[in-house]
Order: sequence, then C-alpha cells, then structure tokens
Amino acid sequence: QVQLVESGGGLVQAGGSLRLSCATSGIIFSDAHMGWYRQAPGKQRELVARIFRDSSTNYADSVKGRFTISRDNAKNTVYLQMNSLKPEDTAVYYCNAFRPVYDYNYWGQGTQVTVSA
Repeated sequence: QVQLVESGGGLVQAGGSLRLSCATSGIIFSDAHMGWYRQAPGKQRELVARIFRDSSTNYADSVKGRFTISRDNAKNTVYLQMNSLKPEDTAVYYCNAFRPVYDYNYWGQGTQVTVSA
C-alpha cells in the first residue's frame, strides 16, 4: 500500500515560516520524484516545487527564493520549508510522488496552511 502523509500545516502570520513534511511508504523513495502542490478554495491545483530523484529541484516563480524543497532518502521523507509566508500562500498543500517511466502518480491527503495578514 502506498501512503503519503503530510504534516506541519497550520496558522501563521504573514512573514512567518512553516516546515511541511511528507512521510512516504510503499514506494522505493530513492527512485521517486517528489512534489508539493497546493490548492486554494475555488482555484486550480498548482505546482509549488519538485525535487527529482537526482535531487535537482524546480519551483514555481511565486515561491522561488522563499520556499525550499528537500528530501531525506534515509527517512523516505520530503520537506517543504516555507519562509516569508504571504496570505496568497494560503491553501491545502499536497504531497506528490511520481515517476512517469513507471506510470505512477500518488497523492497525500493534504495539510492546511493558512497565512493571516
């Protein structure tokens, strides 16, 4: 059974920081590409950041310089460090594991991040 479990969301003031974690099981984590997505009410799900199995990364322009994605293969866990948070960052944040060559794409249940002005 594949499981992706997010944690670390909460309520924070603008300018503050949060660190999200996504603990995985049921996949060969070191072979998986990982991502963080977010979805605000009434909005489309959008990519926030990705980290590939070689540890290269990319980011949405809206979070570049503020957010950092990282992975710990020994812990089968991916992180999203979010600094300088803005109210526009308010959303449910979802963890994603994907590997197109093997045609898998898995999602966690999400964790709420709310940034107050």
